[in-house]
Amino acid sequence: MERPAWAPPGIDISVPSVSRMYDFYLGGSHNFEVDREAARKAMEFMPGLPKIMQANRAFMRRAVRHAVDNDVTQFLDIGSGIPTFGNVHEVARAADPAARVVYVDHDPVAVAHSRAVLEGVEGAAVVSADLRKPADILRSPEVTRLLDPERPVALLLVAVLHFLEDHDRPYEAVAELIDALAPGSFLILTHASYEGIPSLEEQAGGTVGVYRNISNPLVMRSGAEVVRFFEGTELIEPGLVPLPVWRPESPVEEEDPHTFSGLAGVGRKA
Repeated sequence: MERPAWAPPGIDISVPSVSRMYDFYLGGSHNFEVDREAARKAMEFMPGLPKIMQANRAFMRRAVRHAVDNDVTQFLDIGSGIPTFGNVHEVARAADPAARVVYVDHDPVAVAHSRAVLEGVEGAAVVSADLRKPADILRSPEVTRLLDPERPVALLLVAVLHFLEDHDRPYEAVAELIDALAPGSFLILTHASYEGIPSLEEQAGGTVGVYRNISNPLVMRSGAEVVRFFEGTELIEPGLVPLPVWRPESPVEEEDPHTFSGLAGVGRKA
């Protein structure tokens, strides 16, 4: 397999990556055939996966604008993935040019492309780190340089927690991050769930199997399980809801049924 010029040295381009699969779902170009093959297999069971990813991004943009409208202009986006149009810093800075953003990912391709996109952009940076090690993120030079711990921060965990199994201690990781945030901070979160999927759970389970086969287990949690991540914050209206239902900007009735296959919510720390 020929290595593209944009692929960072040292990464195994024969193994699918969830970040590059996500990029493929969104119509991006920074993915390999092995990623596209895995994504197509997943779409055999859930053909609406691209619609779900688009709904994730649309929710993220609405939530970021909500944060800025409430005077929060610092953003920590963990599991940020490969940059696409309408990234957090673009949305936040359109609302407030002084907004500061730190992206975090452990995928080398995502980190490399984030650095390329952010070159020359003041007030934005990327950290190569893992959500399972919150202290590494919070102590990173980029976070300590750009984000003021005395002021509120919007913490984004969009489409990332469902890739952590319970033995990865995801609840503890999120609690540690929330504990480090100043009062008035936001937690912006989405999570995969069988709740709301417009197909049989057994069929959707085929997609889960594809991710398991590429050693990136996809954990489908219930609404009650996802709500636990918001401990330490107060869920704001309308609570934890399907992706398109969170403060929609267009009629929900016009949304593709597959976009309801995920849960979204925003909590605020008192």
